[in-house]
Amino acid sequence: MVTKLKEVDVVVVGLGWTGGILSKELAEAGLKVVALERGAMRSTEKDYAVPNIRDELRYVVRHDLMQNTARDTITVRNNPSQDALPMRRLGSFLPGEVVGGSAVHWSGHTWRWTDMEFKVRSNYEERYGKNFIPADMTIQDWGISYAELEPYYDKFEYTAAVSGKAGNIKGEIQPGGNPFEAPRAREYPLPPLTPILASEMFTSAAKNLGYHPFPRPSANASRAYTNPDGSKYGACQYCGYCQRFGCEANAKGSPHITVIPIAMKNPNFELRAHSWVTKVLKDSDGKRVTGVTYTNVLNGEEFEQPAGIVLLCAYAINNVHLMLLSGIGQPYDSVAGTGVIGKNYCYQTGAGATLFFEGRNFNPFINAGGSNATIDDFNINWNFDRAPHNFVGAYNVSGGFNTVLPIGYRPVPRGTPQWGTAWKAATAKWYQTAMVISASGSVMANRTNCYDLDPTYRNAFGQPLMRMTFDYKENEHKMGRHAAQVVNDIAKSMSPTRLNEATARTDPWTVVPYQSTHNTGGTIMGIDPRASALNKYLQSWDCHNLFVVGANVFPHNASYNPTGPVGAFAYWTADAIKRYVKNPGPLVAA
Repeated sequence: MVTKLKEVDVVVVGLGWTGGILSKELAEAGLKVVALERGAMRSTEKDYAVPNIRDELRYVVRHDLMQNTARDTITVRNNPSQDALPMRRLGSFLPGEVVGGSAVHWSGHTWRWTDMEFKVRSNYEERYGKNFIPADMTIQDWGISYAELEPYYDKFEYTAAVSGKAGNIKGEIQPGGNPFEAPRAREYPLPPLTPILASEMFTSAAKNLGYHPFPRPSANASRAYTNPDGSKYGACQYCGYCQRFGCEANAKGSPHITVIPIAMKNPNFELRAHSWVTKVLKDSDGKRVTGVTYTNVLNGEEFEQPAGIVLLCAYAINNVHLMLLSGIGQPYDSVAGTGVIGKNYCYQTGAGATLFFEGRNFNPFINAGGSNATIDDFNINWNFDRAPHNFVGAYNVSGGFNTVLPIGYRPVPRGTPQWGTAWKAATAKWYQTAMVISASGSVMANRTNCYDLDPTYRNAFGQPLMRMTFDYKENEHKMGRHAAQVVNDIAKSMSPTRLNEATARTDPWTVVPYQSTHNTGGTIMGIDPRASALNKYLQSWDCHNLFVVGANVFPHNASYNPTGPVGAFAYWTADAIKRYVKNPGPLVAA
């Protein structure tokens, strides 16, 4: 039996960065907000403190902070002719399942996406002509500009304690920063992290080749910091336990130490953990949503939570799944090219080289999530001409370390036996003396890369799993080969003793090894309701009191990590909702 609860102004589904920001902002605006999070409440004091947090088996091997695939997962295939099979263990990406979401276990890399992404189709057609874009590449402009989003990037960076060096302040190029970045209003809230030997060596090599290295901007506080809301950060300890772990020093920008505690102090806000939302409810004409149904996963009790506004703020994949399960918007059909829900799923590509130097001691266990130097010469730089290489998109290249752990980090030269005495000897010899150079590349939307509901497999509630159809296309193969060559050129210029050269990802994509937790698309934003699920304010074209926030709104994926625009969009949408409540209805005419 479903228990119907008292209506609230806003129900928030998922409590990570987006849910936390929106909950805080809307509760402060006087709205009654209830947040439903399927995971448990965790805290630094009880869960992420030394020595318990430094448990590689618990957090890396057993995925303590991640989604439980025994209860809910996805099915995966490379193309529509294949039968999709369930992902039984997490691998390629790691959705979070605690209060704070994936922002508890992220590394902190925080980038500003620019008009190179927001106006992607217009930019490429203007520079290279319409025929440069492959017919099956379904990229589109986003309907928003960098100038509109810049103040919200700034707000998120100052909330999340981002450390970095500006490269462009109000149009003036700044020494030491990224010369290719779009103009920002002011400097980062904190100076860059202390460079490590690997990043210093990469910086020197990149400069010698004429590139423009800069410290990677990251939400790892380089020193103690109090953000504009009064949330306090400790300084990064360079402990080496960042990605997949909560931060023991409260130095990593995470919503569970910032926006969520502030929201919880507000009497207008209520958090219900262990609450799994199974459906968004619609009224009889399907033009408004009326609330959600959810189950308490601890005791199986079912509830209906009516609300004037519904905000989907779960992990990107789960937001799309809930839209499909709820029958909101037309599901995407890759054959007919119709519909929008499930359209334009994208991931990332890349390439990496491992360099070995006899006589060097890198101390790889001393690092932060952002301990990398980066070049954007082949990324947000239109002086890099794509025409001779015939690909759409971009990549950045970096050198350094990020969470190289005692069990998982075992750099050995290619050709080393995979076990036994020789492997042990190589591990002992090369552990201290290896570093990595890697490229992270964008993935452009393609007609056949998408989500839909699986016809065979179901989750713990008897609902169809979501089916992911994805593979890299020739566009990504071309870019990957170019990136691998640049990585190898930089690596060889450093004269390593041994080198495991970078290679492009041209084999069929597989969900098994970890690659990045950067899944985008499925409920994309845009200017045309026929080609997008949401308008520029992330408001549903179909139900005006439904807003969907997260990387699922991105029409394609960039080389950058998505958290910067995700956080900025959360603040952008919060302001839009504050206007919406004064005059409910579509914020953009269809």
